[in-house]
Amino acid sequence: MLSRFPLFSGLLPLLSVFVTAISSHAADFKIATFSVDVTIPIGHPCMGGGISPAKSVADPLFAKGFVLTGAEKPFVLVAFDWCEIRGTSFEKWKRALAEAAGTEPQRVIVTSTHVHDAPVMDEDAEKLLRDMEATGAWKNIPPPDPKAAIQTASVCQPEFNDACIPRVAAAVRESLSHARRVTHFGAGRAKVERIASNRRFITSTGAVSYGRFSRSTNKEAQDADEGDIDPWLRTLSFWDGDTPVCALHSYAVHPMSAYGAGKVSADFPGEARALMQQAHPEAMQIYTTGCAGNVTAGKYNTGNPANKPVLAGRLRDAMERAWVKTARTPLTGITFKLALMPLGARDTPKHTEEILRQRLASGVKPFDRAEAAMGLAWYERAKRGHRIEVPAIEFDPAHVLVLLPAEAYVEFQLFAQEQRPDAFVVVMGYGECGPGYIPVDRAFRENDGNLSDWAWTPPGSEAVMKAAIREVLK
Repeated sequence: MLSRFPLFSGLLPLLSVFVTAISSHAADFKIATFSVDVTIPIGHPCMGGGISPAKSVADPLFAKGFVLTGAEKPFVLVAFDWCEIRGTSFEKWKRALAEAAGTEPQRVIVTSTHVHDAPVMDEDAEKLLRDMEATGAWKNIPPPDPKAAIQTASVCQPEFNDACIPRVAAAVRESLSHARRVTHFGAGRAKVERIASNRRFITSTGAVSYGRFSRSTNKEAQDADEGDIDPWLRTLSFWDGDTPVCALHSYAVHPMSAYGAGKVSADFPGEARALMQQAHPEAMQIYTTGCAGNVTAGKYNTGNPANKPVLAGRLRDAMERAWVKTARTPLTGITFKLALMPLGARDTPKHTEEILRQRLASGVKPFDRAEAAMGLAWYERAKRGHRIEVPAIEFDPAHVLVLLPAEAYVEFQLFAQEQRPDAFVVVMGYGECGPGYIPVDRAFRENDGNLSDWAWTPPGSEAVMKAAIREVLK
């Protein structure tokens, strides 16, 4: 594994790729499912401190997943109803779940659905904040309102993350005692109607706008076409003969309807998943979000709370249609690939280390300091030579599950599918989330306003991402 690469560069760094081919008779495969409540406590920051902290719980947050055994070493997949998991927090989860399942961390897939009324777990950023604020320097910041007190900033409560890890690990261990045989896997897909739209749209004057957010009352944003999206929901399932045991649904859209008021929620994908679970109780229903960094429901969502069940109904309808169309195939073998990808850290004029440290120490708004801490946490990992894991599991023949990091733009999902036109490719986003947004180069050229923050990789990262995708899917 190479330890040196350009920290701030659009040049293509070298990738490390590992390939392990594993074959086994179908009777040797088993799957164990688990579900654990990981709802944050009242007062916990939501979205890394960017919106109101938790005030109430509209519906619980879950960690849902499975352990697949029979392929030399087990695979673990867990999808969290959390906004993001980053850095050291992400690594803790992989190590603990690997130990619980008797496997290695590289075979543990951790993804988040990216709901916003939920936590960003980044203890590296939280430590930067706490160390800085312990100096008292922030108390000298002039408040924007002379009558208002400057508040401390917080990204997350690492203590809560540490309390959740052993509970989920225990559920993983316990699940192995009731593992079910897997003889077949299934694949089905369905078009999702009237949910996703790209942030990017063309205005009536012909200008490019990136202003179609998760909720929008802008008529131009509502009237413009959906733009670049992946309209398909894909469902990969595991079966014991004629009996379904587990279904994994994946769709690329920011999962928000009404949000930001401190009502903790898994939002409309959580509701759609619950409806599927009620309709098909024999199989564990898991939902993952695809590469949705630049895909929202903004064309179809005004932010009215009444939209949540509407969007949930549309998503659940697609899940049901994909389920009905599912075709089963005997599971005869598994191939595992892993790329180690160095993305580097951003060094554009407003995102240097010096400026981020200034913001950390003197940002007037708490979230300004919290966001700077998240950027610095990634900067420091990149400076140490950190490489992101990009795993892909192929279920023979030609059915692939791949995990991409952070808020990757949907173009990366579409690119991944183009690499294997012969295959059923399920792309999940929001793996290791430290980099924040990972845009395509066009977004930088067109001054995508979403990249003013929460985007910590340098221009030119598109080539690095595509090289990793190409390697694990070829």
